Amino acid sequence: MLFQPFTFPNGVTAKNRFFKSAMEEQLAHNDQPTQNLVKLYHTWAKGGAGVLVTGNVMVAENGKGSINDVVLHDERSMAVLKSWAEAGKQNQSLIIMQINHAGKQSPKAVNATPVAPSDVPLVGMDGFINPPRALGGQEIEELVQAFVRTAQLAEQAGFSGVQIHAAHGYLISQFLSPHHNRRDDEWGGSLGNRMNFLLKIYQGIRENVGRDFLVGVKLNSADFQKGGFDEDESIRVVQKLSELGIDFIEISGGNYESPQMLSEKSSTRRREAFFIDYAEKARKVSRVPLIITGGFRSEQAMNEALQSAHLDMVGVARPFALMPDLPNRIQNGNYQTVQTERIQTGFRLLDNKVGAVLEMDWYMAQMALIGQGKSPNPKLSAWKVLLKTLWQNGKAGLSTGRS
Repeated sequence: MLFQPFTFPNGVTAKNRFFKSAMEEQLAHNDQPTQNLVKLYHTWAKGGAGVLVTGNVMVAENGKGSINDVVLHDERSMAVLKSWAEAGKQNQSLIIMQINHAGKQSPKAVNATPVAPSDVPLVGMDGFINPPRALGGQEIEELVQAFVRTAQLAEQAGFSGVQIHAAHGYLISQFLSPHHNRRDDEWGGSLGNRMNFLLKIYQGIRENVGRDFLVGVKLNSADFQKGGFDEDESIRVVQKLSELGIDFIEISGGNYESPQMLSEKSSTRRREAFFIDYAEKARKVSRVPLIITGGFRSEQAMNEALQSAHLDMVGVARPFALMPDLPNRIQNGNYQTVQTERIQTGFRLLDNKVGAVLEMDWYMAQMALIGQGKSPNPKLSAWKVLLKTLWQNGKAGLSTGRS
């Protein structure tokens, strides 16, 4: 089934079921996209994926989550954006721009006073991320329009669609979570109110782009955090988005305080499909196209997941940083399962403290090589990556780099 086409509800067709999920590339310069991004996505498109999703493109300057995020709110880089979109559409691929706002998950190196639904600080981020201030009602409305504007610019540039990032503890995810959202107005309290921010963003985008422009969402199956957004609430959001006509939903989970999206641990059903159980439940309330991302490595597991009929496309991320032509290799019969071992320095205390972010930096280094026209280097030293991160960004570099 991996090489069967898939048609989204709006009639747009992906040539196969490979969904290259978002990874933070960190290849912007002064908040703007670069030719390295163009080269990276040209390489991935030639590698055979049906859908390519970009890393975070932030809708506002105060929404950066990392030092070298792309920020898109005007036309100043339209020429490069068009090249980026065109590169991602080579070989009949679709390219989806992931649009986002970090909210309070914004390191103090890029944002001295981050914003959030409520002034609830992140646990365990002292020294990296400052406590947030609560957004005012007018600011929230302006941020809805910022998401809409970024989506319109993506369509103008030629992207196939956008993915609204409502997972991993970023701003929309913060609004959805009763732990992070303590508001008592129309944006907080009940789940119906807490999902207002996401729904208004989706509806605003849908009303201002063409029907053949894909609009999807990335959603947590749960925050995996006490008092946070849980699985039952997530299923209800899926049901509501389905009723409104969303084109696709990608499922992940976790946030900075409980980063399940970075975990390599096995699931209850399949080692290579972390959220497959959730997909079964979502199917009972919605027929919206579902993508599961988290752990797929072997061709067999990918095919089995599709044959289960619980999902429509297979989300794969990190393997693409090591094997950009992964789909082509599978189709040609010469694929050997990608091994994504833990990236470690060998010093336990250090690895326990910065290991997850070091892994992200290591994979970003692989993407940087591809963006320079080079081949990935699976033997790249973790120490080399760590020292380069500290040299370029200081300690702040160890608090950034989420997908």
